[in-house]
Amino acid sequence: MKITAHLQAALPGVPETIASVSGDALTVDGTVYDLSAVPEGGEAWPEGDHPFSGPITRTGGEIACAVAWAYDPATAEDHQGPTHPVMTIASGPVPDPVTRKQEAQQ
Repeated sequence: MKITAHLQAALPGVPETIASVSGDALTVDGTVYDLSAVPEGGEAWPEGDHPFSGPITRTGGEIACAVAWAYDPATAEDHQGPTHPVMTIASGPVPDPVTRKQEAQQ
């Protein structure tokens, strides 16, 4: 699964985003989103309350989606770069896409 993180500094008290992949399912902050219905070569537009930004697509068997990714600005660098981080995950936890302050990493 190819995940593009749309990084968003969270308000105080809002937890940071945590996500994982299992097959065609993406779990974001404890909610499982089954993306298996997205057809090959097609796209789906999520409805209701969800973390997705834009369409979800499947090309060559790989699902691609963009997700709003909340992070704690107290532990992150002020500037997160000019592009959205893109991660390809076969299975397991999605790595933290946020550039952290040096003192926060120790």
